[in-house]
Amino acid sequence: MIYSLKGVVQELTPTFAVIDVNGIGYYVGISLQTSQNLKLESPVLLYIQQIIREDAHLLFGFFTKQEKEMFNLLISVNGVGPVSALILLSSLSLSEAANAILSGNSGLIQKVKGIGVKTAERIIIDLRDKVGNFGNSEEKLSVSANNKNKNEALSALEVLGISKKVSEKIADRILKQNPDASVEELVKEILKNI
Repeated sequence: MIYSLKGVVQELTPTFAVIDVNGIGYYVGISLQTSQNLKLESPVLLYIQQIIREDAHLLFGFFTKQEKEMFNLLISVNGVGPVSALILLSSLSLSEAANAILSGNSGLIQKVKGIGVKTAERIIIDLRDKVGNFGNSEEKLSVSANNKNKNEALSALEVLGISKKVSEKIADRILKQNPDASVEELVKEILKNI
């Protein structure tokens, strides 16, 4: 089982990174929280969760141990897969997710793409006693918004299965209100408004 990868960021998008470890490139699924802490050609240590299926060996990487712990808690809930867990971690900060679970705010959790009423309630019931230590970990990155940010956000959402037409309208509305929105902020807001 792979616990962590220490190497150089070879490729970086909002949804995945390729980490070069001594000449071997590892494709790692990441959340926006992790993506905003990485830089191309920079050294990095990612905590890895490896998921082995019949048809694939998947790696998911996290900048902090806390984010990895939250991911593992989320995928332990029946009906929440790794992609849904990453979308949730991209849409809400660790403290927002923990507070929503602790307060029973299923409405906030349901705003995450792919999570319906029953799954949101199951997350709250299953994890209420396990998320108390996720109170205050939130990092933000500010990047000046431009067409590149919008295009990267739309591409990331397409990878997650959201149509470009739907997300583009929401992106334009967000950029009118907040012209300095980063790629991560755009994706989070679009996911919340779908």
